[in-house]
Amino acid sequence: MTTTVKAPVGELLREWRDRRRISQLDLAISAEISTRHLSFVETGRSRPSRDMVLRLGEHLDVPLRERNRLLLAAGYAPAYGEAGLAAPEMAVVREAVRRLLAGHDPYPAAVVDRSWNLVDANRSLALLTEAVTPELLEGPVNVLRVTLHPEGMAPHVLNLGEWRAHLLGRLRRQVEQTADPVLAELLTELRGYPCAQPVPEVEIPGPGDIFVPLRYRHRDAELTFFSTIATFGTPLDVTVAELVIESFFPADPGTAEYLRER
Repeated sequence: MTTTVKAPVGELLREWRDRRRISQLDLAISAEISTRHLSFVETGRSRPSRDMVLRLGEHLDVPLRERNRLLLAAGYAPAYGEAGLAAPEMAVVREAVRRLLAGHDPYPAAVVDRSWNLVDANRSLALLTEAVTPELLEGPVNVLRVTLHPEGMAPHVLNLGEWRAHLLGRLRRQVEQTADPVLAELLTELRGYPCAQPVPEVEIPGPGDIFVPLRYRHRDAELTFFSTIATFGTPLDVTVAELVIESFFPADPGTAEYLRER
């Protein structure tokens, strides 16, 4: 795993603390260290131990990839591996993912990585991508780009403004939580895509609404979905920690019947 580190560990820790809006005192109390020692670490006057870096990363809820970066900045080797999904040791993960995907048929489901690139999907996802221009389906396939691009799913999303606001909101929060420059660049790109419908700044439910639906036109049918997100609960590998499984469910009996018939 190759990682480039420019900033010292103290500066990186302070950036993460500021991003989480946690004071030095609160972090020191939760991590059970003195505020004086934490201040010395952040200003570079004290070099933290490996255990201290890991402890602070845990209490700041820093992603595993960035915890490795903190360790490298402090002069230590990364603690968390990053095996490719095709690696032999990931066989149990691949099997679990495929079982989840296959078990969700005839409803669409997909697995994405940290950058929203498609990792795997079940057969039913093809229903949503049937009208997408082939260029957007050449690897790596970014599911957010496919969804909101004017030559992707966007012309068939009946509530595009609402669904666009939902997706951009999720991505914006992810950028704030991870400080990932790749995701920030993707957010800028997606914001530049045209949308003829009003895009709400805040998701406010209407009468009887309990979730933001995806309303999609497939040929002559109008389908309505809601989605759930699943992640691995106890990841110790960067790749596993960053996998996200999104499963779509029919939000009305007509959609369910249409999918079962197909």
